[in-house]
Amino acid sequence: MTLEILTSDALSPLRHGFFTRRGGASSGIFSGLNCGGGSSDLSEVVAINRGRVAGALGVAPDHLMTAHQVHSADVAVVEGPLAERPCADALVTAVPGLAVAVLTADCQPVLFADRTAGVIGAAHAGWRGALDGVLEATLIAMERLGARRADTVAVIGPTISQRAYEVGPEFLDAFLADDPDNARFFAGGQGDRVQFDLPAFSLFRLRAAGVGQALWTRHCTYSDAERFFSYRRSVHAGEADYGRLISAIRL
Repeated sequence: MTLEILTSDALSPLRHGFFTRRGGASSGIFSGLNCGGGSSDLSEVVAINRGRVAGALGVAPDHLMTAHQVHSADVAVVEGPLAERPCADALVTAVPGLAVAVLTADCQPVLFADRTAGVIGAAHAGWRGALDGVLEATLIAMERLGARRADTVAVIGPTISQRAYEVGPEFLDAFLADDPDNARFFAGGQGDRVQFDLPAFSLFRLRAAGVGQALWTRHCTYSDAERFFSYRRSVHAGEADYGRLISAIRL
């Protein structure tokens, strides 16, 4: 099966993609394009999958850069192939021929580009990272490489949608403590549960930060098991592990 790659006109003509799970070599619960080295999938199969992604982007496998993601607001600047993955949740570069990528399974993959300045970025933004400022930190790191916010496009790829993201009152309290106006991103659920709109929250943060354009591809990871891995869906199904989707962009 060939790779399925979701793209955005807003990032064209740069080569990029929000890769679905279709077209990979993994099997079982990881069936498809599992690119998560931290999963219990066979490492050699994950390497095959990542090689297919690199090939689709037109880069060597060692030029497809990812980080050791820890739900932080830390950003690493990539200037060449890395001997070790940095501990960060976003990568930025201005080096042609390098691809920066993030892994997700409900959290948001966000691809950034200032095509005029030749600066790109990729961020892993779950609720904690988004609340702590990983999106804004990515923009700051890009500016240090010569990007301008007004010229920067940010596209959120497949992520969990509000209808599938039910959380408890302590989750809501954390957002209200940060800003009472964050109540707009929650809807009522069953009992004391509420439903959080993660992509709407991040679009608001990106636009408030001054990006030229911010949008979401409107794909829900939880609701489409044929195309996307989902951590939450795997928990509800009682599965032992889950695959990771990859999203990448290159100069």
